[in-house]
Amino acid sequence: MHTTEMRNPRTTHIDKMETLEMLTVINDENRRSVEAVEAALPQVAKAVDAVAKAFEQGGRLIYVGAGTSGRIAVMDAAECPPTFGVDYGQVIAILAGGAKTLVRAAENEEDKEDIGRADLLEKNITEKDVVMGISASGNAAYVTGAMEEAKAHGCVTISLSSNLPCRIASVADIAIFADTGAEVITGSTRMKAGNSQKFVLNMITTGAMIKTGKVYENLMINLRPTNEKLTRRVVSIVREITGCDEDTARNTLDQHDWNIRETVKALGIE
Repeated sequence: MHTTEMRNPRTTHIDKMETLEMLTVINDENRRSVEAVEAALPQVAKAVDAVAKAFEQGGRLIYVGAGTSGRIAVMDAAECPPTFGVDYGQVIAILAGGAKTLVRAAENEEDKEDIGRADLLEKNITEKDVVMGISASGNAAYVTGAMEEAKAHGCVTISLSSNLPCRIASVADIAIFADTGAEVITGSTRMKAGNSQKFVLNMITTGAMIKTGKVYENLMINLRPTNEKLTRRVVSIVREITGCDEDTARNTLDQHDWNIRETVKALGIE
């Protein structure tokens, strides 16, 4: 039996606990997510380097997941363009069952290996791309099929699971194992396993973006001002880097199409 499917002896009687005791136990278990990612950092670092190399060569990061794993992947992919100013096609997520499963669970979709292959092929993959399969059990057929197809096309493949051995790790060039253990509610991998998945995906995209020049110091130099809050943040970033006043920042941004990099250069910072 997979460790994520085992009963957790620390939560056997969680249904009898007072609310604060229940939440304390859940919070204590959540720490396991952080510890699991810490243990996996050497493999996460390899993944970051592989993705950064792909970006430098014009390749993409393509996530493939089902259920909770797929929804977490969709969220990370969607947040890369506004955060780092990259095209929406640079980091994409393929979710078993398509967009409808973002809001309505359809767990049977993860059993369709051939559909996983077909959905990946629709993205016109090349050997420049990195394909990352995400599955708490590590055995979702949809994810495995997509990764096998990616491997056949010469893509670098990465797996992220909370169980070993597993099918997706056997296909992966880089296998990330986040050992989150038995869940608070038996088999509910939306909890600790899901936490660890979000941590790892955030690390991979953030690390790759940093390594490919999308961050200056610890500032979002490629940020797109798509609303008033982000517009204020862009002004703040320019002021932080250059030391200029707000009027100068706004006027210079206007002159450079609100491109932070060009604005900062115009104000004398290379």
